[in-house]
Amino acid sequence: MISLDHIDLTILNILQLNSKANIKEIALKVGLTQTPTYERIKRLEKLGVIEKYVAIIDKTKIGFTIEVFCQVTLQVHSKKLIIKFENAVLKIDEVMECFHVAGNYDYLLKVIVKDMKSYQLFLKNKLSVLDSVSNVQSTFVLSATKSTGVLNIT
Repeated sequence: MISLDHIDLTILNILQLNSKANIKEIALKVGLTQTPTYERIKRLEKLGVIEKYVAIIDKTKIGFTIEVFCQVTLQVHSKKLIIKFENAVLKIDEVMECFHVAGNYDYLLKVIVKDMKSYQLFLKNKLSVLDSVSNVQSTFVLSATKSTGVLNIT
């Protein structure tokens, strides 16, 4: 685990809420000058604490109306099939997130598509055709009560 002080944590909180915040603005909020603030941010990036900066898009405003959680069961639990499945999933654009899980199924995928027809084609032509897949259960999101990318680190 990487050791972070209060100023580092404050910088991370500021950037989580607004990744476009400029150095001057951040420096004012943490009580440092711009140079040490900039150096801290660069250190956090270099250490991999800050992985990347992204814009969060309202998917419905650009026509992506279906969000699905797919519970995937593999045929066999072998290292070879696991690696093969994971490599294949990395190449599927509709899969936003993929988690290897313990429980009644092996993987949980978060899938976003434009409409039901798109999901049918995704399932038929991309996911179910993978050699390692034995079963897929789909759970369709009706609405999101909470959706955040902000990690409470204080």
